[in-house]
Amino acid sequence: MKVLLTGAAGQLGQALIAAKPAGITLIACRRAELDLANPQGCRDAVQAHQPSWVLNAGAYTAVDMAESEPELAEAVNASAPQAFAEALLKQGHGRLLQISTDFVFSGMQGHPYGQLDSVAPLGVYGASKARAEKSVFALLGPERACVLRTSWLYGPVGKNFCLTMLKLHAIRAAAGEAINVVADQVGCPTHTAGLAAACWQVLAKDIGGMQQWSDAGVASWYDFAVAIGEEAQALGILATAAKVNPISTAEYPTPAKRPAYSLMDCSASRKLLELEPIHWRQGLKRVLASIV
Repeated sequence: MKVLLTGAAGQLGQALIAAKPAGITLIACRRAELDLANPQGCRDAVQAHQPSWVLNAGAYTAVDMAESEPELAEAVNASAPQAFAEALLKQGHGRLLQISTDFVFSGMQGHPYGQLDSVAPLGVYGASKARAEKSVFALLGPERACVLRTSWLYGPVGKNFCLTMLKLHAIRAAAGEAINVVADQVGCPTHTAGLAAACWQVLAKDIGGMQQWSDAGVASWYDFAVAIGEEAQALGILATAAKVNPISTAEYPTPAKRPAYSLMDCSASRKLLELEPIHWRQGLKRVLASIV
């Protein structure tokens, strides 16, 4: 099986490369080899490599910056997946795995979002990812396209909440200061290795349609920040964890609105993938242990 992977230098891309199953010919493309802001380059890559699957793990993920760079976010998150789908359709074979996000939801539902629940993104980032979902299914259908939504993704490399909090814990603890973290946004942290395993299982089992994957459990950003400090201190990564104060979204305004509740119901996908999730705190332990 030949797989064209985008975003190879990103946190998910690196986890996918590390977990590559035997028998996969992987064409791993960083931005220098495949710029997702260039739709024609995406079409050309499919034509040149004739992949069995395009695994589109690359994305514009700067949620707040997207509000001031909507054209770039749209190009990377919406136009690139559409270009891959168009090229695969023209090629006559091959499938697409498109990684999406819980930010396609408004967060107003109050109970876990299912695969078929209506999307209503609050910002540019979520809207661009929602358009990608719609376009790839319109072109390829669920027979040749799989959209895999995930949430609050983090790992031992790249830019993510976990690594940012580790640095803040060290700095604030040394200064005797606290960290203020939003406590009224609820979802589920997901470690990259777990999502990578789910992605490879999609390809192995030729799964299509709308799927959802996160670690198990539920947390606020405040809960996550507290756990990062506690687990890092237990592992000796931090000498002392900083105090974390819970604050409201209103006390921490950002350019992009975020869903207050974006927990996803992943039960159907877990059954289909034949994978058991781990609790998000166990995922956190695994990520931090890999940093030690």
